Amino acid sequence: MSPGARAVLGAVTTTTVSVLPVFLTAGLAVQISAELGFDPAGLGLVVALFFGVSALASLPCGWLVERYGSGPTSRLAVLGAALVMAAVALFARSYPALVAILLGSAWCNVLGQLAANLTLARYVPADRLGLSFGVKQAAIPAATLLAGASVPAVALTLGWRWAFVMGAGLALAALLVAPRDTAGREPTPATPGERATGALSVIGLAAGLAAASSSALGIFLVASAVDQGIDPAAAGLTLTLGSVVGLTLRLLHGWAADRRSGGHVAVVAGSLVLGAGGLALLAVPGTPALVIGTVLGFGLGWAWPGLLQFAVVRLNPSAPAAATSIVQVGVYGGGFVGPVGFGFLAAHVSFPTAWLVGAVTMLVAAALMGLGRRMLVAHQASRSASAIAS
Repeated sequence: MSPGARAVLGAVTTTTVSVLPVFLTAGLAVQISAELGFDPAGLGLVVALFFGVSALASLPCGWLVERYGSGPTSRLAVLGAALVMAAVALFARSYPALVAILLGSAWCNVLGQLAANLTLARYVPADRLGLSFGVKQAAIPAATLLAGASVPAVALTLGWRWAFVMGAGLALAALLVAPRDTAGREPTPATPGERATGALSVIGLAAGLAAASSSALGIFLVASAVDQGIDPAAAGLTLTLGSVVGLTLRLLHGWAADRRSGGHVAVVAGSLVLGAGGLALLAVPGTPALVIGTVLGFGLGWAWPGLLQFAVVRLNPSAPAAATSIVQVGVYGGGFVGPVGFGFLAAHVSFPTAWLVGAVTMLVAAALMGLGRRMLVAHQASRSASAIAS
């Protein structure tokens, strides 16, 4: 197996396994809540807290990955995820215990994501780097698929705890293909002013607002459609359609990025504008608006993370993990605020109002993404002028 192919395999495996504990909990929520005694609000709280802790862990984990390399940190993330899933199976005897254990897994998710970014940046050829990031981001739907498949295959036959035991075993097996050490390929230390921290912070804020809006799609789409009179089965099929479209567009974004010389952040901004239109359509009653809104929402409003990470890595080759950790603070922060805010609006006002607020938020995110891009261009121009002058 070539180094590039092994890097993609290791990155996808690490990403899938490190995020599996929280998705497995969400997928098995009915069985777990029946034993531990919590309601959907309790599930929403633990997911929101998970992303909140992930936001806090992002910058420190970025430093760790840059300092020790993608090999050791990938294996640490995978091993941590295995221990967390084993701990849930053995020690989650109450809701507070479940929350405490899962929050301890947030660092596994962040560490695994950033280590995977560094692996791809170091080992995948430049002409296939965009597609590799698209494949890596497709690992998130893959984790959701594994979680969903565990319900009929394990939880309803052997019990939900055995699903976590098997998840732990899968994580341990993933150590066999986890990325190896990056010895001899460590990043060159960044020179003063090389990393456009200000621009990255603006882009991170934009990503956070976009994630806050987009995260509501997978959580509230079915409930919103049913509330507007759509048949539950049709609403569920629409969610499946959106997931497939989102997965496909993540791959297409990466494929197209390898055929462009630049402008990736601008493509993300444009996708957010169209995605905002999709969210606005979800406020309109009727099946056609639901289907079109779902396709635009998932396909453009929530298929950009891989492309954005690829763009940040290309612009910051000396420290890709540290650079993407700045953007990931925003993404995880949005994952924390979005579901809570959307749920509050839906419960106290209406679902259509919540979707419209999400659409406006996504438009603001698109504007900030454009501003961040202009700041990046200005930063690069300043660096080029300084290099010529010297």
